[in-house]
Formats: sequence, C-alpha cells, structure tokens
Amino acid sequence: MTMSTSDHYFTSQPSSASTPTTHEVKVRSLKMLLAGDRGVFNQGELDWGTRVLIENADIPTGGTLLDLGCGGGAIAVALAMLRPDAVVWAVDVNERALDTTRASVALNKLANVRVALPSEVPGDVRFDAMWSNPPIRVGKEALHQLLNEWLPRLVPGGAADLVVHKNLGSDSLAKWLVGEGYTVERHASKQGYRVLHVTRT
Repeated sequence: MTMSTSDHYFTSQPSSASTPTTHEVKVRSLKMLLAGDRGVFNQGELDWGTRVLIENADIPTGGTLLDLGCGGGAIAVALAMLRPDAVVWAVDVNERALDTTRASVALNKLANVRVALPSEVPGDVRFDAMWSNPPIRVGKEALHQLLNEWLPRLVPGGAADLVVHKNLGSDSLAKWLVGEGYTVERHASKQGYRVLHVTRT
C-alpha cells in the first residue's frame, strides 16, 4: 500500500492523493466488484487475511451484522451478499474508506449496507455477528480499546470472527479476550492467518 509516512489506513483524513480503482474479486461462492483508493486498506484488492476470513468464517445468523474497520468494504459486501436479508453496518474511522465502501456497495447494487463513522452508529444498535480484519497496527492498547467498545454490543450469544496473523499477535489477542470473559475458538489457520471465533456469553 503506497502512502506517505504519516498516512495510514486508520487515519481519519488520508493526505495522499485520491486515485480510485475497481477490481473484480472471487471469494467463497461470490463474485464481487471492489472499489479501492490510496490511503484505504486493500486499495480494492483482497488481502490474504480478509480472504481467509471470508472463506472460513461461519455465515452468521441474525438480522444485524457488523464489519468493523471496513476499509474498502470487502467484508461488508461479502456479508451483504451472503445474507441479503440482514442489515450490515460497515464502520471505519477513515472517511475515504467510507467513501470507498459506498462505492463498493454501489458497484454490487446492494441495498442492505449502512456505511458509517463509529459516532454515527446509534448507541442502541446491537449486533448478532461481527466480522473484522482488525487494525492491528494501531497498537495493542488502541486495539483492546476498540474491541472493548464494540464486542459488548454483540447480543447475548452473538459472535465475532476476527482474522489476525500469528506474527501480529493472534495468540496473545486470544489470551486477552479470554481474560475479558469471552470464549475464543480458532476456526481456521492458513498462511499464518488465524480466524478467532469470539463468543459473548
């Protein structure tokens, strides 16, 4: 991903010049068109971790789903296609990422995705399931704060599927989540990426 030294995918207002792209992606049973841009995670392509998540996570039940840290919208689009009867929230702090996700949603003619900043999600909304390729590079403290904010918004019995590379702390994250009172199972491991299935009990 090409960015300036101060321009990260978790920056709210990327300083790099916008250069929109479109890519066709095939994953699971889906054929998706994904928008991309500089300063946005994936830039329209499908990174290996997100692919591992989409291909291996259980298709969620329930009517309200969350893609936390949506980037260019690959996970949100996949969820919306797999569950056309559900409402999918795509949430990110990066405003260019939100614009890119909106473009991905439009490219796939989806009507069941709501794209929002974290502050724009009503406080009473609860989620039946969450899929996320979380922003590990924000640092451990910020990541824990992020998860402590959103995991409690799962309904009782709700589940989050998180994909994290073992070299970026998947095992330590799983241990921390257990310490926070969640049940954690490893649902897949491929090319070093692990899908952690996190259940709120």
